[in-house]
Amino acid sequence: MGLLQDKVCIVTGGAGSIGLASAARFIAEGAAVMLVDRSERNLASAAERLRANGTATDRIAVLAGDVAEAETARVYVAATLERWGRLDVLFSNAGNTGVIAPLDQYPEDVFDDVLRVHVRGAFLACKYALPHMSPGGSIIITSSVAGLRGDPGVCAYITAKHAQIGLMRSVSKEAAARRVRVNTIHPGPTDNAFQDTIERNLSVVLGRDARAMFDGMIPLGRHAQADEIAAAVLFLAGDQSSFMTGSLLVVDGGMST
Repeated sequence: MGLLQDKVCIVTGGAGSIGLASAARFIAEGAAVMLVDRSERNLASAAERLRANGTATDRIAVLAGDVAEAETARVYVAATLERWGRLDVLFSNAGNTGVIAPLDQYPEDVFDDVLRVHVRGAFLACKYALPHMSPGGSIIITSSVAGLRGDPGVCAYITAKHAQIGLMRSVSKEAAARRVRVNTIHPGPTDNAFQDTIERNLSVVLGRDARAMFDGMIPLGRHAQADEIAAAVLFLAGDQSSFMTGSLLVVDGGMST
């Protein structure tokens, strides 16, 4: 029997590398998964990749929408309950990168949008999912190593990732009465398109290879693979972490130490 046998999970940012890798882990351990993302095309591709691994169609569903819109959150929660009749795991993973710029040049609309997706998106996910979650369930919010440090030029992303910790700590106190656990996960630089975008922009600003710079900052000397982050997400999703709530799980190769 799998670690998530017959459980039902929602994964926002489900078409991205960490979201998809986590969904694959959930499914391999017996769960059904609702994937949520902005792009219908990317969601279709993600679902096809899962089916190519032998996943039954009745264990995957997709829903496209803006996670920072309340109606999207209401709809993906309702659609999950309508399809499978329960909800056990919420993985609030959707995010965006913003830009890299000094504080006095940082675009205000970009700052607002980064907080909107990361913080409002996670808030709405928790608000609409928690009342329907099964006892013993788990909410996981993707923060970052950026939520544990400060760096110049990325004020929006750093702020959003710190804010998610505050949200998690508050929600964890409310959710405990329902026997639902709430934790954040903090990946370091990960070998995926999201990080590639950050590093391309940062390389231009710094005039040096940002990927190599990050590898030099990580004691283990390399970027994470998405499946390594997904393994930690699975730990938080299942009963192996049954006495963890209000916690920060750091998966950064030692970068924050």
